[in-house]
This record gives sequence, C-alpha cells and structure tokens, in this order.
Amino acid sequence: MASIRFQSIAHSYNPQAAQKQYALKHIHQTWESGKAYALLGPSGCGKTTLLNVISGLLAPSEGQVYFDDQEVTNLPPDKRNIAQVFQFPVIYDTMTVYQNLAFPLANRGFEKSKIHEIVHSVAEVLEIQWMLPRKAKKLTAEDKQKISMGRGLVRSDVSAILLDEALTVIDPHQKWLLRRKLKEIHHKFDHTMIYVTHDQSEAMTFADQIIVMNGGNILQVGTPQELFERPAHKFVGYFIGSPGMNFLPCTFEGNQLKFQSIALPVSDFQGPGTTTQLEVGIRPDHLRLSDSDQQGGHRVELLHVKDIGWHKIAKVQLLDQEIHVKVPEEQALSPDHCFLEFVPDAIRVYGDEKLIH
Repeated sequence: MASIRFQSIAHSYNPQAAQKQYALKHIHQTWESGKAYALLGPSGCGKTTLLNVISGLLAPSEGQVYFDDQEVTNLPPDKRNIAQVFQFPVIYDTMTVYQNLAFPLANRGFEKSKIHEIVHSVAEVLEIQWMLPRKAKKLTAEDKQKISMGRGLVRSDVSAILLDEALTVIDPHQKWLLRRKLKEIHHKFDHTMIYVTHDQSEAMTFADQIIVMNGGNILQVGTPQELFERPAHKFVGYFIGSPGMNFLPCTFEGNQLKFQSIALPVSDFQGPGTTTQLEVGIRPDHLRLSDSDQQGGHRVELLHVKDIGWHKIAKVQLLDQEIHVKVPEEQALSPDHCFLEFVPDAIRVYGDEKLIH
C-alpha cells in the first residue's frame, strides 16, 4: 500500500483555458496508506479527473503526484502498480470467472497453488464461489461487476485500489451489500482504497475519510461526523445531509449576530473580520419546533410537512426565509401555534462561504 501525495496538481482539458476554468485547481493533499477514501461531489466537479491523474490515465497540466516518496507523475498506468474498477465491468467473457480472477496473478508469475488460494479467498469474501467455474458471458451485469471488483482485489501488492462509480450498475439492495463487503475487504487486507461517487450515503457508509469536491477544488477532507457537524465550506453544508444545512444571511451589530431583527444565540464570536458576506448555518437536526414561545422561540409559518417514516421534515418560514426542521415522528404540529428554537452550540458562522466560527 502507498500514501498518495499531490503537489500543486492542476489540470485543464483546454491548454488555452484560464485557471478558473480548470477541471482541477492546484490541489495539495496527502492521503494516508491503508485508508479508505471517498471522492464525493456533483457531476463535473473533478472527481474522475483526479482519479485518472492518480491512475496515470491522465497527465496533469501542472504539479506532481507521489506514491510514498516516489514521483509517478509521468509513469503510465502499468508502471504504477494500481488496480482500477470502472463504472461498467471490464472482464473477459470467454474466460470462466476463476480464470478472470486468476489472470492478474498469472500475468505476474504467481505459482498455481498461490493463485488458487488467493482466488478462492477473494471469491469467499465476495460470496461468488458458486460461479467460479461458469463462463463470464453468462453472468448478469451485477455479477460481472463483482468479478471486475474481484480482479482488483486479488492483488495484495497494489499501491491503491481505485473505484470509479463502481456500483452504479448494481441494484440498490445489492449495492448496499457490496459496500458492506468492500468495507470488510478493506479491514481485512488494509488496502488503500479510493471510491468515486456522487452519492453521499455511499460515501458515508464506505469511507474512513470523505473528500468533498466542487468546481475542481477540494473543499474539505474529514470523517462523516466532521462533515456533518462542522462543514468547512457552505457548499459542504448544503451538499451533505438530506435536506442540507439551512443558511441565513446576517449582520454583526453591537457584538451580536442578527438575522434581520432576530438576535442569534452565538457565543464568543468576535466579528467577521474582512469578510463581506456573513451567514449562519444550522442543520435541520439542530432546530426545534414547539407550540409556544416559552423557550424563547420565534413565531414561524408552517408551510409543509413531509413524513419520512422515522421522522418528519417541516418547512417553515421565519420572516422571509424558508427553513427546514427535523421533527420527531410522534410530535404533532399546529399551523396556528408554531415557534422555532435554535440550538446555540450547533450554529456555525460563515464568511464569504467559508467557516469562520
């Protein structure tokens, strides 16, 4: 396994493009050996571009890539000792499943007995022992993708295993089972794994660390809990969570943060400094609705309630701002008497879209 270090990596598919149009924008990161990472972000944010820079399928316009202390920026994929699993399965239909799994090992001169041991070990983990003698062309798309994943997992000597939207063709239930299997495999073999996805639930159930990208930038690297509780950027707060973080434009007056006429309960905030756009962010989970203002709540208009099954999401209007609130399933809500309370310790302050308090 290897750590992966990016030194000022930037890339443009158009050599004449201005830097603001780059697909990747000067990334400085080190990802630790043996950890599971998820590259998370919307379509077009640079996830696959960065993955292809790691694999060697793409040479960056600027910067260097290191595996441990070895620079690999200009090495082709076959010299980087990585395994890559793509969105659609890449296998040999004319071979059996066993032969597909054995092929990467046979190519590297492994003895037959060792190949047999490794193939059966990986097949057991993926629960595909029953299909080893079958021709790959007779398998479903889901089973073929399992084989494609298995071809990456048979090699214990790889620097990293890269998975590019690898579960897209899998049905939702199988997808959940395979994510769990990938996590088990990671814990068992201690591979460095990098999983590209636009789905936050996939990222959160797979990765030790999630790398949130947008517009060619890495905005935050952290655990699911860190991303949820302290989003470092407004986009992270909005993108993580369902629904995402609420944001209220505010001002700083007389040592108080205010949303229009409402003073917000934020302690120890010393002011916005040089920032020009000041906002507070708060998760729907950290707001409370009640039928009285005895706890210092603010009257709101109840616009809509969506029952999720294990909780409800209420949409309310505070002054001219719509806000989402997570409500316990058993709580009754009255359109005529609805008051909103803030949880003080959960309010985050953002200046020019970046976390400042």
